[in-house]
Amino acid sequence: MIEDNVMLAFDIYARLAASGQVRKAEISAYWENEEVRHFVERFVGQVQCVLISDADYLYLLPASLESPFHISNEAFKKRYMTSKAVNMDIYLLYLSIIVLFGCFYDSYQTQEPADFVSMSTWLEAMNGRIESLHRHDEETLKAAEGAMNFNWLTLMRKWDDLDSIKETARKQDARTNSRLSFLNMARSFLLQQHLVREIGNDELVLTEKARAIFANYFMEASYNNGILDFMYELDHKDVQDGEKGADDHAIHQ
Repeated sequence: MIEDNVMLAFDIYARLAASGQVRKAEISAYWENEEVRHFVERFVGQVQCVLISDADYLYLLPASLESPFHISNEAFKKRYMTSKAVNMDIYLLYLSIIVLFGCFYDSYQTQEPADFVSMSTWLEAMNGRIESLHRHDEETLKAAEGAMNFNWLTLMRKWDDLDSIKETARKQDARTNSRLSFLNMARSFLLQQHLVREIGNDELVLTEKARAIFANYFMEASYNNGILDFMYELDHKDVQDGEKGADDHAIHQ
């Protein structure tokens, strides 16, 4: 009996390993047999991955850089970005995705996302994030870099260097050196990963897969290195400084 359950579990794991997802309706043993589920989770843990599910699918996601399912920077650039992309483009892409989901989830304080987010809203939010970072001294940003492995100063310069003058061009794609075209490249990646859907008028909605991943995995500080907390702590500091400045102004009236 145990051997049968091990083989059932390995079959489920093999299907997850092959495509990264499997329909829940096709793996009833995983849901109905606790021992099968236990073995699947052990197999997944051995390759440093986690399991996430939505209404229809079970997904396999790498949880560590050491996982054999983790894609290298070089492979990622070749598959999803331009030939001229560098590692910092990947990190900026990651930051832009964080900001997009912040638009959906109201700074990560709500359980239900907004109905949709437009490309213009995403661009405005991304500009606002970078402007917020600029308002803080380099020492604060450098101190945060070590703990997060996230080079805030270089990311800020990378975004600043994108040519926003070209954002009004009729055709925006990855070949155009602009902020909006960079977000278009990020959108293309999210569409390929089935994390967003387009609904017209340059508007995006989250898929069930995205909701599951970001609610149960991505927003956990242990996985995002505290990047979200840091970004919104800066926002809170901006508000406090603004209130203090207003109080000081009132005192001197």
